Amino acid sequence: MAVGPVQAADPSPDTLRLAYWQTELSAKGPGLLLRDIRRGTDRIAGALGILSDLKADVLVLGGFDHDLNGVALTAFAGAFRAAKGPDYPHLFSAPPNSGVDTGLDLDGDGRLRGARDAQGFGYFAGQGGMAVLSRYPLTLSADHSALLWRDLPDSQVIDHQGRTGAQATGAGVQRLSTTVHWELQVDPPGRTPLRLMIFHATPPVFDGPEDRNGRRNADEIRLWLLRLSGGLGPAPPDPLVVVGTANADPEAGQGDRPTIRALLSHPLLHDPPALRGLPTAEWPAPGPGRMRVDYILPSADLPVAGGGRGPLRPEVSRHWPIFLDLSLPERPLRPGRGDP
Repeated sequence: MAVGPVQAADPSPDTLRLAYWQTELSAKGPGLLLRDIRRGTDRIAGALGILSDLKADVLVLGGFDHDLNGVALTAFAGAFRAAKGPDYPHLFSAPPNSGVDTGLDLDGDGRLRGARDAQGFGYFAGQGGMAVLSRYPLTLSADHSALLWRDLPDSQVIDHQGRTGAQATGAGVQRLSTTVHWELQVDPPGRTPLRLMIFHATPPVFDGPEDRNGRRNADEIRLWLLRLSGGLGPAPPDPLVVVGTANADPEAGQGDRPTIRALLSHPLLHDPPALRGLPTAEWPAPGPGRMRVDYILPSADLPVAGGGRGPLRPEVSRHWPIFLDLSLPERPLRPGRGDP
């Protein structure tokens, strides 16, 4: 059942509209997403319609397959223009960990090169990656995707047999990020640059009593807690937004609730009323039903003028698109020569 407004109201010219959607457009093989975009399949057309109605200045997408030269992403942006939708001249993507083979039998099934033997679950390198489309310039400030799971402070690294720490199979190879942990800077004209802290964590299910995915999910969320608190290098500058799929609900499901609650209540962030408590995904029976797993969390001092959800269209994705209108401060003027 579709829930939520069919079309978002026009954003104010004084705000930046940031939208996130776990599109679930990922295809079953390399190059197939590009094929679908070029063919204009019903799912692609549906996704373009939903995203066009959001009228976002910056779009962060999950579930979007990555290819070496960004051909699919470029084609997707071109499809927007062809449909007289928003023009996004600035695009960003980078290789995710999903589908990247480790060369090890991480799941212990006696076989190599399986989807569960990859750095992040995936049948081919780049499957289920992330992408950003923007009206304004984008710059990569930091990429934490190569961080080994064992190197996260107080890591819960574990393998399928329940072995922890250095004894865990693949501990010297296994990265923390299932997909990505990016920090991107957006530069709207005349406004202070905005830092986007983007991620997509593993679902805390599809494992055994050792709770490997649950532990990894919690650590993927905790990476941002450490970054915000200066536990992994200098804390990032304000204003900033944590955005993406945490795959954890603070009130339901099998995720580590104290960890996602810690992110939602972090003193450097705030959970705007426009999205607070709203489910962002719906898995039909026998699934868990409606849950809040997708987030846009601005820094505490960043005003929010509005926000909400786009429509839920299960034939395209089980996730609602979400958006916030952010009131970025004006960019400070640089003093000229002779000025104090």
